[in-house]
Amino acid sequence: MESANRSVVKAFIILGFNTSPQFRILSFMLILATYVLTVTTNVVIISVIKTNRKLQRPMYYFLGNFSFMEIWYTTSTVPKMLESFLAGGSTISVAGCISQLYLFFALGSTECFLLATMAYDRYLAICRPLHYPTRMTLQISTWMVTAAWVGGFLAPLLPIVLISQLSFCGPKEIHHFFCDAGPLLRRSCGAAFLSSTLVTVLASMVILSTCLLTMVSYTFIISTILRIPSATGRQKAFSTCGSHLTVVVIYYATVIFIYVRPISPSASDLDKVASIFYAVVTPLLNPMIYSLRNKEVKEALKKLYNCKSMRS
Repeated sequence: MESANRSVVKAFIILGFNTSPQFRILSFMLILATYVLTVTTNVVIISVIKTNRKLQRPMYYFLGNFSFMEIWYTTSTVPKMLESFLAGGSTISVAGCISQLYLFFALGSTECFLLATMAYDRYLAICRPLHYPTRMTLQISTWMVTAAWVGGFLAPLLPIVLISQLSFCGPKEIHHFFCDAGPLLRRSCGAAFLSSTLVTVLASMVILSTCLLTMVSYTFIISTILRIPSATGRQKAFSTCGSHLTVVVIYYATVIFIYVRPISPSASDLDKVASIFYAVVTPLLNPMIYSLRNKEVKEALKKLYNCKSMRS
């Protein structure tokens, strides 16, 4: 990590992408539209699930929690990203930077746990349908969701506490669009080997374990789908399963690329591009793939829309 006889900084400047003003304005508009659409679709999904009795089932309970998590996951990074695009840089205090890092890591860990939980739920529903009503009750699903949230917020706690004890030196600029672990630790005044190692080890444990569980569940699901006698049934099931897998692969491929490796001593534009996918792109795709393509959710949306139209 960078270490020199420089003054300790109290705030950082998040630079985002060093591009022309025209490209920054275009990026601002695209990211803003993506953010508004992501938050709006997730709020709609939560509202539909809470107001429709037919959706009061474990599968939709998981989706509602997932949508709630996605709102805060994107909100933890995108507003500062938009500010950096608009102003050419965004100032954030050291405490604010560490807080953003913790919130982003905690919500990211929660997303990993929820993805594994939802994959297991689909495994039971498709591969063990007779056992599903007893193995996935609302009480059990509540415990699983609670464990995902608690585990997600506990997982990054130790490395964040260690990082908060560090001092940070200039330059003040962070070559990223949010306070990620690598850019922040590269501004440490002294040795940050323990913090860096803990970030890598814990991130690898959370990401790889949940990725393995998710992929194993989908492997069993695909195996079961292949035994469906109807070609139309197989095609429909593969369409849904394939969409889920596409989003999961994009998310895990990018987070594995960034976090399942030692923190690099130098910044890379490729890291920032990869971060866009798991911080901005997949939160937009998730509600569309997991919820808005679901037949029951679409029917509930139509019903809600018709009710509002009749009232107006």
